[in-house]
Amino acid sequence: MFLETIILVFKQIWPMLVILSVVLISIRITDIIINKKKFNLFNDIISFVFLVYVLMIFHVVTFHDVDWSTYNLNFFREILRYEVGSSLFFRNILGNIVMFIPFGLYLTYYFKLKKPYLVLLLGFILSLSIEITQFFIGRVFDVDDILLNVIGAGVGFYIYDIGRRIAGRKCLK
Repeated sequence: MFLETIILVFKQIWPMLVILSVVLISIRITDIIINKKKFNLFNDIISFVFLVYVLMIFHVVTFHDVDWSTYNLNFFREILRYEVGSSLFFRNILGNIVMFIPFGLYLTYYFKLKKPYLVLLLGFILSLSIEITQFFIGRVFDVDDILLNVIGAGVGFYIYDIGRRIAGRKCLK
């Protein structure tokens, strides 16, 4: 289900992705040459993948199911509405969590974070801005989405943190 969604979104955004890629690669090469910056392929790829992720998030949260400015301000109302294991559960509950895992991963990597506070705060700020924007473009504002997105960002932090600890132990042996 998630892979199908990613493929569908990718098919819809590829023209923007091509243009973005040309612009970013041109700017990065120019920056390396003019400012004599160090080239780090791994960091550049991680940053580029993050930008593709942001573009995909933008597409997913702005171009689907218009419901004309409704809202849910009751925590757990939407979360408890779906039967565990149903397609709506996967799409709405797990989808909101999974959508923010890369955000938590990237922030933890980029800022070399050891504690999740900044990831949770920035996850909250991004999710709140998405929900407010959705309300004003005719989509649903839902506090449950904010909660699930922040959980997803936290999961991303912990996945990175656990991976870092495992890699650190292997490097020490």
